[in-house]
Amino acid sequence: MKYLHVISRMDPELGGVSQAVRTMVTGLTGLGIQSEVVSLDAPDAAFLNSALFPIHAVGPATGPWQYSLHLAPWLMANLQRFDVVLLHGLWLYHGYAVRQALKRCKTQFPDSPTPQLFVMPHGMLDPYFQRAEGRQLKAARNWAYWKLIESQLIQEAAGVMFTCEAERDLAAQSFRPYRPRRELVVGLGVEEPPAYTAAMRNAFRRACPELQDQPYLLFLSRIHEKKGVDLLVQAYAELTSKAVHAREFAGSLAGADADYTGTIAASYPHLVIAGPGLDTPYGQSIQQTAQALNRRQPTVSFTGMLTGDAKWGAFYGCEAFVLPSHQENFGIAVVEAMACGKPVLISNQVNIWQEIEAAGGGLVEEDTRAGTRSLLQQWGALSGHEKMAFGEQARVAYSQEFAVAAAASKLVNAVTA
Repeated sequence: MKYLHVISRMDPELGGVSQAVRTMVTGLTGLGIQSEVVSLDAPDAAFLNSALFPIHAVGPATGPWQYSLHLAPWLMANLQRFDVVLLHGLWLYHGYAVRQALKRCKTQFPDSPTPQLFVMPHGMLDPYFQRAEGRQLKAARNWAYWKLIESQLIQEAAGVMFTCEAERDLAAQSFRPYRPRRELVVGLGVEEPPAYTAAMRNAFRRACPELQDQPYLLFLSRIHEKKGVDLLVQAYAELTSKAVHAREFAGSLAGADADYTGTIAASYPHLVIAGPGLDTPYGQSIQQTAQALNRRQPTVSFTGMLTGDAKWGAFYGCEAFVLPSHQENFGIAVVEAMACGKPVLISNQVNIWQEIEAAGGGLVEEDTRAGTRSLLQQWGALSGHEKMAFGEQARVAYSQEFAVAAAASKLVNAVTA
């Protein structure tokens, strides 16, 4: 059995879908299934040198449609080598090219088997993208593209694969007609993190030297409007400012009861924001908000993108992981934190929130400023024992719901059913 994964970009700095494909290939390899990837990256991209499986880069893609002159010929020359084609993502040229190539193969090679096509939208059918502020033109473009091309792709595929139940339910709300042959919830595995080492702690401390040994909350994702970073920084600023005022007030109460002053002076852990996007206008506005807060008391740090030991050191060292996202199809970083035994504080727009809440692996609120503030307040009110229990349950939920082997088995069973 041999699988071909077709994706627009595999550059690891893009995270998201590219990381999901890497994990999927790992899981399939563990089951004895060979995988190859064809992408629209430039053939001389540096990350290709360290790839652990075949990646055929036939780009670079150009324009907003991510067109590549070389993709269609590659598909026609290679499709017959595979049993299954997994198309990752929608709205770009690679999906159109796959559909056209499969049609041509059936015509040119009528006596040879054609691989089955499965489409994995990775959240790209979520109605959020049709109603989000500032996306009116893109939403209109998607409607036109759906009518002309994408609806046929979905309808002709052997099945549409989703990472969770919430994604499947949301996908049916955005476009009409929506008539997939089969809807398959196959999950998505996240690889077991490497065991904790002192080198991880040291690498993270080098990336965030001002933190020293303070406890901290961790946001690790793209610095982007969709991720709700502004909600997090604003809510955090409100709470920590109140804590500073409380400490100042408590300090002025000569002879006040120690328990009372300790309660009203309670402060929140440091906030570490890690991820690419600090150089964007949005990222710069987030830093300006944090700078105003830091002038009074240094409590927010920005590290930029973390990889390798520094990334894992950030996960293992945090009190909890925070992601108040407005839309998150799965949330690989959320599950990575759980795999490290860390509770997660998330919005109910992270599509796996129900699984996490049911398992007791974290706290869930609305993707609003008030909801984010509530997440931080609830976390701050927990005892050390309660926080530890959340972390233990987060690790259990990872093992039972999101481990790579279990997800790979689900995928294979769905394909062969």
